Amino acid sequence: MSSTGIAILGSTGSIGCNTLSVVESFGDERFRVVALAAGRNTKKLAEQIERHRPALVAARDEAAADELLAELKSRGVAAPRVEAGEAGLVAVATREGADCVVSATVGAVGLVPTLRALEAGKRVALANKETLVIAGELMTRAAREAGAELLPVDSEHNALHQCLRGERREEVRRLLLTASGGPFRAKTSRAMEEATVEEAMRHPTWNMGAKVTIDSATLMNKGLEVIEAHWLFGFGPEEIDIVVHPESVVHSMIELVDGSVIAQMGVTDMRHAIQYALTYPERHACRALPRLDLTKLSALHFEAVDSARFPCVGLAYRALRRGGTLPAALNAANEEAVSAFIAGRIRLTDIPRVIERVMDAHGVRPVGDLNVVIEADREAREAARGEIAKSEEASKAAV
Repeated sequence: MSSTGIAILGSTGSIGCNTLSVVESFGDERFRVVALAAGRNTKKLAEQIERHRPALVAARDEAAADELLAELKSRGVAAPRVEAGEAGLVAVATREGADCVVSATVGAVGLVPTLRALEAGKRVALANKETLVIAGELMTRAAREAGAELLPVDSEHNALHQCLRGERREEVRRLLLTASGGPFRAKTSRAMEEATVEEAMRHPTWNMGAKVTIDSATLMNKGLEVIEAHWLFGFGPEEIDIVVHPESVVHSMIELVDGSVIAQMGVTDMRHAIQYALTYPERHACRALPRLDLTKLSALHFEAVDSARFPCVGLAYRALRRGGTLPAALNAANEEAVSAFIAGRIRLTDIPRVIERVMDAHGVRPVGDLNVVIEADREAREAARGEIAKSEEASKAAV
């Protein structure tokens, strides 16, 4: 069997590093790394280049590319071809010899390169949920037309993919996405109002980047996953539910029309989902991970989502039901609000307020092409910045 060429968008992040861990666990017989793209973590990227010797890499911008070249020179490592910016991401995503593209960038930056990978007929292992939220119609259409495979890496959607194997669509009543509940699952509304960035970053189960972790604190990550599940599996909003499961052992479930529920369980480690996506439809021993020991599970708990404390979930359902460019506006406003919260400019509870105001003012139109989506994203970001500024002024006036 010839080895599978792997390209990674976001190689220095959590998913990217775990992907390389999975690749290394197979030795040299199964995978080869042909291209990597990362942001500003040039030291980590240089380490990855030294270990895996890709022919092509992309950095966030020209300054980061220069830093990378200097770092490689200091290590005595021969530099591969280095590109920068969105053009670099697209070059990595469409690299000849890349059989599978792991899309693990955070936010809207992954939109264009992921679309180009699908148009090129690549298998895309998708960890960037925002890509489907923003332009699910365009992504799924491109995959169909090019005969490309779109496989989820998010643990919840990966679990649903596994549960749905062998089941007929008409036999499935609904999808059940599980949520850990985040750091504020048992906190009061007042505690959330006063939450610090440090408190919001204390995820009880997963070790993730800042943006994804804050999304988990507001449960916006689950709202985005509802939209993602719609595009991946073809279920309507009324057929997709969320259940809070603090132990994060059951990664998601499906309910069949006869009342049976099928769950996918596993250890809380993204390498399982990554390996599944890289090797599908085959299954291999997961050399990098321990097995789930059921005898050590004391209990499994399930709760309903508190929509009053976590309004982002309802906003995501609203965006999915309305469709068009509203999900893109939701995502853009969320990204801007999360960044403002991390910077200390607004409170955690201001995030859904900013998003709702942007959605209320957004002029929804059909998603005809990529330009429509990009313009909706731009408009929503501009509107969100205005709402963030208003929230800052109101906070100052209240002091």
